Amino acid sequence: MADHLEATVTLPSDPASVSAARRYVAGVLTDWGLPSDAEAADTVRLIVSELATNAVQHTFGRSPTFTVDVQLEREEELRIGVTDSHPRWPKRLPAAVQQDNGRGMVIIRWLAAECGGRLSVAPTADGGKTVWIALPWTAPVQSG
Repeated sequence: MADHLEATVTLPSDPASVSAARRYVAGVLTDWGLPSDAEAADTVRLIVSELATNAVQHTFGRSPTFTVDVQLEREEELRIGVTDSHPRWPKRLPAAVQQDNGRGMVIIRWLAAECGGRLSVAPTADGGKTVWIALPWTAPVQSG
C-alpha cells in the first residue's frame, strides 16, 4: 500500500456542483475501502456538502471554480480540502433562529471533532484559501 493516496476534482462554482463533489468524494472513499454505508462515509458526505456549498455561495462570483482534494496518509489520516480563489476566509455568520444559513462552519467543525478530527484553513498562493478537514481513517485500504 502506498503511503499516500490522492484524488482531485475541479468543478464550476454552481449549486449543481455540490452534489457532484459529494458523489466524487464518496466514490473515491469507496475505491479506497471505506464502505458506502459506514457512519464515517455519511459524515464525510455531509462535510463535503457543507464545504462545497460554502465555496459556491460565499465567494460571490469571485471564484469561478472550486477544487476538492482527497488525501489519505499512511492509512491513518483522511484529509479533504475545498479550495476557492475568493480571498475572504470563512467565518461564522450571525444567524437568527429563523435563518437557515450561517451555520455551515459550526456544523463542519462539530462533525470533524465528533469523529476525532479537526478543521483548518490555509491560504493559497493565488490569494484564495483551502478549508481542510482531517479525520482518522478507520477502514482497511483497498490495494487495487
